[in-house]
Amino acid sequence: MKFAHWLVLGCVCLLPLSASAQWQWIDKNGKKVFSDQAPPPDVPEKNILRRSGTPPPRGGLTQAPAEADAPEASKPREVAAAPKAPGVDKELEEKTKKAQAEEKAKQAAEAEKNAKIKAENCDRARQGKATFDSGLRVARVNAKGEREIMDDAARAAEQKRLQSVIESDCK
Repeated sequence: MKFAHWLVLGCVCLLPLSASAQWQWIDKNGKKVFSDQAPPPDVPEKNILRRSGTPPPRGGLTQAPAEADAPEASKPREVAAAPKAPGVDKELEEKTKKAQAEEKAKQAAEAEKNAKIKAENCDRARQGKATFDSGLRVARVNAKGEREIMDDAARAAEQKRLQSVIESDCK
């Protein structure tokens, strides 16, 4: 039983080491990007903050002085760069465009739903205002379930409330 505990503890301790194969760079928009693949060729060397399998640089330096003097072909980035499948960026762009289109459609549907609700509220408020303006006696049901006729003060308050609803929803 103790062996199983030690085995689980050892696995848990070794798990973070698998995350060391990460690349970190700053893209052209100034955002930090984390990936398990090498950055695209258009990313300048100074923007690469961390390479796969190397610890993060200390003191904000992105490369050692010996690397700065070395020719481009001998840099680790060129050696470690994996060939990318053709069309990966196009697929990503298509997915992004599709997600943006879905978001716009969702917002448009929400705006349409809100417009319908406002129109219905406007119609109800106008009908209620017409009823109160007609001078007919209007009854309401109170908290006890009894029917009571509204007096002039209650009618005026209800007319004011309906007018404010009309002003806010009927534009």
